[in-house]
Order: sequence, then C-alpha cells, then structure tokens
Amino acid sequence: MVSHEESGDGEVEPDSDLRNFGETVKAFRRRAGLTQEQLAEQVRYSVQYVGSVEQGRRHPSVKFVSRSEEALDAFGVIRIAAKQLQRRRGLASWFRRWAELEDVAIALNTYECRSIPGLLQTEAYGRAQIDNVPPLITPGEAEARITARAERQKLLVRTPYIAFSFIIEQAVIERRTGGVEVTREQIDHLVERAKLPNVDIQIMPTIQPIHAGTDGPFRLLETEDNEWLAYSEGQQSGLVISGPKDISLLHQRYAKLRIQALNPADSAGLLMRMRGSL
Repeated sequence: MVSHEESGDGEVEPDSDLRNFGETVKAFRRRAGLTQEQLAEQVRYSVQYVGSVEQGRRHPSVKFVSRSEEALDAFGVIRIAAKQLQRRRGLASWFRRWAELEDVAIALNTYECRSIPGLLQTEAYGRAQIDNVPPLITPGEAEARITARAERQKLLVRTPYIAFSFIIEQAVIERRTGGVEVTREQIDHLVERAKLPNVDIQIMPTIQPIHAGTDGPFRLLETEDNEWLAYSEGQQSGLVISGPKDISLLHQRYAKLRIQALNPADSAGLLMRMRGSL
C-alpha cells in the first residue's frame, strides 16, 4: 500500500540533470523487471510520483532515493546520481527546486530584509518590483512572472494547511516600493493574510540593537517526510541547503528572530499605524 501519496503538483520543466537521473531510475527499474506501479508499491510513493521522477519533472526526495536504491539493488548508482543533483544546487535555476519543495511542505519559515516575500506580494507591488530592477524585461516575461507568483500564493489557503511564519523588516514597508497607493494596498494585504489561521506575520522594528538576521534573508522548510531544508538567495543566485549543521544553525537564528521581532498582534498594530501615516 502506498503510504506517501503524491500528486503531480510541484513538477518543474525537465532539465538535462533531472532527465539523466530519471533515466537512471528507469533503467534499473526495467533491469529489475518492474513496472512503475510495482516500483511505486515498493518505495511507498504514488505511480504519478515515480513517473514524474523518471520523466525528469520532479526532484527526488531523500527517502525516494534511498528506497529506490534498495528496491532496485542499484549498486549505489542511484545514490551517486542523486548526489550529482545535490552538487548543482548553487545555480540560480534552483529556485525552481525551492518552489517545488514549497508545494509539498508542511511548514515554511521566511525571514526577509529586502522586499515583501513573494508569497505575500500584491500584484501591484510585484509589478513595481519587476519594473525597478534592471534589466527591463518584455511585457510577456513580466506577465509570466506575475502569473507564477500568483500560483505560488495559492499555497497560503490550500488545505491541508501549510504552517507559515514570516518575519519582515519594517524598513521594507517604509521603502514604499511602487509609491503610496501601492504601499497602502500592500499593508492591507499583509493585515488580511495575517488573519489566516495558518499564517503568522511578524514585523522586525527598524530600531533593534540585538538582531540575529544581519547575515541576510533565508527560508526554512519542513517536508512531508519531516526533513528540513533551507534556502538562501543573492544577486542572480540561489542555494538550497540540506546539511544538518547548517540547518541547525539557521533554526537557531530563526528562533532568535521570532523573539526579537514584534509578536503577530503587535505587528498588525504597527502595520495599521504605518498605513495611517501614509
């Protein structure tokens, strides 16, 4: 019986590395004389999940790799192929990997000091952000980004709920990206999103002498398999982090940030005062 039922959600466009990994799994499955259905039963994932991995449309989870290696008696080849994927996580294209992980997460913690997190942006704020950062892109590319962002935001209200925690620097809102009207709308949106039962939004005051986030923004995510991963992003680059020591360090920092930021109720009050001052 399949105990880790997976849908087709969270798939990404195939790339050569994922296709190569998928072909490796497929080759060993066929060598073992198994159908996708039979492998799915043995590794306790859905047939759709197995098919997506073999087609190079889904990044394999750690447990899928381990179970496939054992079920297919793959001489360590599947594990080695998975490690090759891990080594390429520093590429900017790995945000697609993080977006996929978000889609199957049960908890997501975000600290942001540069802009409103994409999951909480209004369309107007998102468009202003796109317009502000060179190089200028075509209207079609802008629409594609806005559409993708709107699709990701559906995670906030999807059931079963994902537990979201956001810590946002006050200065991000005070910047007034897009102007006063855009900022008012964005504040209203934050206040409304904070009312969702699965969403906590905390504001970090501009004046905070003791601050655990001075190394920059980051995100932490818990998967359905209760594995924790992190994501760090810079100019034209992104990195998915899986090392236990690094994850532990970021958990410690996030715990401190939650104490140092205003609690959700006080944060909502500050947001309304900021709106009133516009």
